[in-house]
Amino acid sequence: MSPTAYPTIRIAACDLNGRMRGKRVPGRQLGSMDKGVRMPFSALNVDLWGHDIENSPLVFETGDADGVLVPTGRGPVPMPWLDRPSALVPMTMRTESGKPFAGDPRAALEAVLGRYAARGWEVVAATEMEFTLVDDSGDTLLPVIDPHSGRRLAHGAVLSIQELDAFDAFFSDLYEGCEEMGIPADNAIAESGVGQFEVTLTHQGALRAADDAWLFKALVQGLARKYKMAATFMAKPYMDDAGNGMHVHFSVLDREGRNIFSDGGAMGTPLLMNAVAGCLQAMPDSSLIFAPFGNSYDRLVPGAHAPTAAVWAYENRTAAIRIPGGPPAARRVEHRSAGGDVNPYLLLAVVLGAGLVGIEDGLTPPEPIQGNAYAIKEAPQIAADWATAIDRLENSALMARILPPDLIRYLVMTKRQEHAVFAGMDPDRHWESLIETA
Repeated sequence: MSPTAYPTIRIAACDLNGRMRGKRVPGRQLGSMDKGVRMPFSALNVDLWGHDIENSPLVFETGDADGVLVPTGRGPVPMPWLDRPSALVPMTMRTESGKPFAGDPRAALEAVLGRYAARGWEVVAATEMEFTLVDDSGDTLLPVIDPHSGRRLAHGAVLSIQELDAFDAFFSDLYEGCEEMGIPADNAIAESGVGQFEVTLTHQGALRAADDAWLFKALVQGLARKYKMAATFMAKPYMDDAGNGMHVHFSVLDREGRNIFSDGGAMGTPLLMNAVAGCLQAMPDSSLIFAPFGNSYDRLVPGAHAPTAAVWAYENRTAAIRIPGGPPAARRVEHRSAGGDVNPYLLLAVVLGAGLVGIEDGLTPPEPIQGNAYAIKEAPQIAADWATAIDRLENSALMARILPPDLIRYLVMTKRQEHAVFAGMDPDRHWESLIETA
């Protein structure tokens, strides 16, 4: 694409919270992006508000050294939420020698996928993206106004076509934006929460799936602002209403394109059982990845359609790990624990890394559950609170097999700083910091 097609472009990489960090540059520089753009390593390791992490080895200890941002190969992609033509070039962070930066979430996912590739396998993944449309113009977070009636939404409307049609202009622009950006948006539904919706992104290569989830969040949030509302992926926008999740589906293809989880039957292969066992084993220690903020744990309560126990089942949505039905060739794992506020790269890195550990170690899961998972008290649980989740990640030998030790260190320091800041804030104002968390 000609550099003159866009007067300005954005270059951005993903930080530990899933937020875009980068620069705005003139469109004429688009042709020189392949040479790399310098930016401090620490830019990917700031807290939710963009503050340096106190005592981070990436700041004063090393003189706040620069890394080199290089294009991921995805861009430039248009930014349909802006009034003037502009494009985004997604980037990843490298060292001066060209090695991946250990604190780059995208690089962490690439490393996990490299381990699958070494076996001749390709991971295919899909995501279900839940978000809530809200009115954040005042001092209190309120339900959005129905464009048809002019009144605030007062209740959920699960699977309501009327609810979708009320926001038809927004969703029409959303689908057009996805088409322009190359994001494979599939079904959209009204969910059970007030102003809550879900859009499914179809199966594709796992790295591309993470890229699309990251870009989709930016598109949804940007377009919502054009319609004088906000879109939030907060795990729990309202304490007395449904929370937002991000479910991940994955399967693994061998060199011949065969699904290694399928043997033609309903139960799946031993490799599927290994992957399920790995995901279950890792779940308590990886809670911080699935629930990165204090608000995230408000969603993880029994009976709220957010799984809290590390159990699995066939066709059971109360379980954290679900094996969906359907054609055997499509046999896959659905991981249901994560909130909508997660970093998509870290989520997929941990879920896929855990599945691979299960395969490497030949793990066997317990028997699949029947009935209500919330009634099973003896099963291992996701961490009960934010502080516990931080500690578990920091001290987990298992997670050190999945994520780079430096990334774990940076993430733990980041979350401890955020935990301290939120502790000093009025809880009624926490939503202002989380409303557009990526």
